Amino acid sequence: MIIALHLLSLILALIIDQLIGDPRWLPHPVRGFGKMISLIDQALNRGSWKRLKGLIMLFILLSITLVLTFIIVRYAYSIHLALGIFIESVLISTTIAARGLKEAGLSVYTPLLRGDLEEARKKLSWIVGRDTEHLPHSEIVRGTVETVAENTSDGVTAPLFFAFIGGAPLALLYRAVNTCDSMVGYKNERYKDFGWASARLDDLLNYVPARLTALLMAAGGLGGKRFTLSWLKEQARNHPSPNSGWGEAAVAGILGIRLGGTNYYKGQVSYRPFIGRQTYSLKAIHIERTIAIMQRAVMWFTIVLIAAGGMYIVAAQSWS
Repeated sequence: MIIALHLLSLILALIIDQLIGDPRWLPHPVRGFGKMISLIDQALNRGSWKRLKGLIMLFILLSITLVLTFIIVRYAYSIHLALGIFIESVLISTTIAARGLKEAGLSVYTPLLRGDLEEARKKLSWIVGRDTEHLPHSEIVRGTVETVAENTSDGVTAPLFFAFIGGAPLALLYRAVNTCDSMVGYKNERYKDFGWASARLDDLLNYVPARLTALLMAAGGLGGKRFTLSWLKEQARNHPSPNSGWGEAAVAGILGIRLGGTNYYKGQVSYRPFIGRQTYSLKAIHIERTIAIMQRAVMWFTIVLIAAGGMYIVAAQSWS
């Protein structure tokens, strides 16, 4: 029964996300996570024992998230089943960003089609951390494709995975960890110790969703190039993240493009090994195709969850 409710809630959450996305006028949990992380960062990220303090920050944030979400969902279900499903669906929808990811990609794609590189660079700067002021057409495309590819798991399928396992409480817990990693999970002087626990837990939580997402991308490759699992694994290792490279490798393999290379962050050069083999030069159309790959992967991921849930329900009934 619980798995069935989780499945129904996550399907409705996907529909809600497609219909309204993340309107800025609505309160959003991620903004709340960000404010809490900033406050704890300012209070604890100093002196010695930074790894322990970072772990304490993570414990505080996750405890509040889990307990508060559980209370809200449990109370809604106690009033009426339909209200519980609705509230849980709304909460899960705040953890996924399929529509937002599509809109972010198209916001760069559209000015590129017009030849407006200045506007495309500006829109790209809203979704990446690298310097974009002087990027040529191909590098603007690369930045956009990499963002959509690696965030397909972080921003859509991983939250769905945890919503399937534990409903809204676990989906929001995942999003809290992901927000921690995006804010403090850096290897610079300030955060290499304080953000260590957040980065490691984010890596652990994304391990299965990232690989499953990449496999589903490859399986539904839109008639693109075919490649082996060993090739996918080999190319994914070229990314500094143990998980993000999987989505990029799948997209690069399907489209016959090469990702990675040289980026600049506040004027400082950063080189990343290449992912994929360059059969085709990067063009604006590859942004549109990457969005299509993302949408197809989300669809197949949802189907896999539904199938897994169905098998669990049948098995549970046969055991009882």
